[in-house]
Amino acid sequence: MKKNTTNKILKKLVEQEKEEGNLPLLLEFYKKLIKLQSAAQKRIGTLQPIISTAAIKGRLAKGEPLVKFEELTIDWSLIRDLFVKVISVFAQYPQLFGEMPDRLDSPNVGRFLTKKAVKAWFTGKQFPVTVTKGVSNNLMQALVQATLLPVLNKHALALADLIPKDSWHKNYCPICGGSPDLGYMEKEVGGRWLVCSRCDSEWAYPRLQCPYCLNQEQSSLSFFEDEQGLYRLYVCNKCKCYLKVIDLRKTDSEVLVPLERIYTLDLDFQARKKGYHPYSVF
Repeated sequence: MKKNTTNKILKKLVEQEKEEGNLPLLLEFYKKLIKLQSAAQKRIGTLQPIISTAAIKGRLAKGEPLVKFEELTIDWSLIRDLFVKVISVFAQYPQLFGEMPDRLDSPNVGRFLTKKAVKAWFTGKQFPVTVTKGVSNNLMQALVQATLLPVLNKHALALADLIPKDSWHKNYCPICGGSPDLGYMEKEVGGRWLVCSRCDSEWAYPRLQCPYCLNQEQSSLSFFEDEQGLYRLYVCNKCKCYLKVIDLRKTDSEVLVPLERIYTLDLDFQARKKGYHPYSVF
């Protein structure tokens, strides 16, 4: 995510609400969530690069993400407070997420966001049983991800300019190691870029390779697009995963890529209807 993207997203949603009278339920939820995340980012402030230039070059050369869990700058008081507020926003929309488990309906629920639990999420491990007892893994994943995004995005902003362009073509984020959940075709040369699901970092990636199972067999890779060609749905018939991609060459309007996660939910529906599914580490 580029600087000021959050403010632009909020402005766009406010304008849409004024024009339409109200927002669809999911966008209404997202507006409340991003307000919380924006406030948290302001409290975090500007972070300085946490590793040296030499270490950055070394990790990139080895194909290692730049940030290790132990190196994250985390204000645990802030994050636990945000976790409670995130749960509160989710709880306002049972139509979208179901009723919140009783276990999460407590002013002291922030205690579940332990360092051990966050490390498990960050490293792609299962949450401790003490955390997910009575709570589905998918819900806890969503809550923790929404809570940690401001922190990871701040680290991404601090390090993004230190990564030489075209120095990273892995299928995971060069900053935090997260998996992509979105992509775009750049205006200039039409190269495909991936967007990290956890910190919104962006990096170039080959168009003719699945970003999940690394399949390069063209007979099992394809894409569908809408009538305008603005949106593409890349699918892999080996792992049956899909990737939503926005073709920026097809529009002159500014596209706020993170917001497209919500605007393109119909593509998720179409993908599932065709027998594909989003990538998951579990």
